[in-house]
Amino acid sequence: MTIHNIAVIAGDGIGPEVIAEGIRVLDAAAETDGGFRFRYSYFPWGCEHYLHTGRMMPDDGIKTLSGFEAIYLGAVGAPGVPDHISLWDLLLTIRHSFDQYVNLRPIKLLRGASCPLKGIGPGGIDMIVVRENSEGEYAGKGDWLFRGEEREVVLQTGVFSRLGCERIIRYAFELARSEKRTLTSVSKGNALNYSMVFWDSVFERIGAEYQDVVTDSLLVDAASMFFVKDPGRFGVIVTSNLFGDILTDLGAAITGGMGLAAGANLNPPKKYPSMFEPIHGSAPDIAGRQLANPLAAVWSASQMLEHLGHPEAAARILNVMECHMAAAKILTPDMGGIATTAEVGEAIVKRLWSL
Repeated sequence: MTIHNIAVIAGDGIGPEVIAEGIRVLDAAAETDGGFRFRYSYFPWGCEHYLHTGRMMPDDGIKTLSGFEAIYLGAVGAPGVPDHISLWDLLLTIRHSFDQYVNLRPIKLLRGASCPLKGIGPGGIDMIVVRENSEGEYAGKGDWLFRGEEREVVLQTGVFSRLGCERIIRYAFELARSEKRTLTSVSKGNALNYSMVFWDSVFERIGAEYQDVVTDSLLVDAASMFFVKDPGRFGVIVTSNLFGDILTDLGAAITGGMGLAAGANLNPPKKYPSMFEPIHGSAPDIAGRQLANPLAAVWSASQMLEHLGHPEAAARILNVMECHMAAAKILTPDMGGIATTAEVGEAIVKRLWSL
């Protein structure tokens, strides 16, 4: 039997509540499959750790995490800790240290999920956003000159390397080919005359190797419009770090909200652990009240199973999640119900066992 070693960083706010239900679902999927199990190691890192120690995680945190197959992350952020510290000193440090250069976000309207767009039902939105996750606008490069003076200048430098652009675009082409989907590149080459012109040229050059994949290129403002007016036109989307961050949250808004938004931070060669997380924030206003929707955490658990080589178990979780939402009986308040976080998790587990 295969034992998967998973590092769990439940994090802040509602993170521990939703991750607990995700783990229940992972264990149920393993038990019903019979061919694998999970071994979890818990790390109490995040904003509370920062408030006590001055660090979001220990100095040897990356070394500690390097021994695991995957990382399951809850949420990061809390009042009293600046957002740039909570983000850069934990989440982005992990992404960069483990070269998790693919951020994979499924944008799919499941049965039972609400959609604010007129005339679109289940199946009407089904896209995968491949976001460059290691450089671009979030490379953390720049300078702050003449602080406090009238001539103060801030420079935020986007980094677009040939290696970084080629590998993410090639990953997207391979995914589009394997899924038999179209591929759309989203950039802003008309205004960003260095970075995005370079991105567009790499997309065109790599695309010549994939004549079987139908492609399109859109400016990010046009892509945003089509997300709302014609989301069915998209199959796979590949885009930069910043544009991907914004577009995927828009995608969540049209497919049921952040309570259903899951994301994977992948190191495709599997040289380092990949990380899986619900994309919603830590929601400190409802933390500890069992009001949080755990379905994004469940969906990210499904992504983890896919990455670990259990596609059937991953698909089963997603199918159960969809059936659960369609039944519309045990839902958290954000989906119009009165159920608790734990009650939703329990219901998903029961459905897994009933298959």
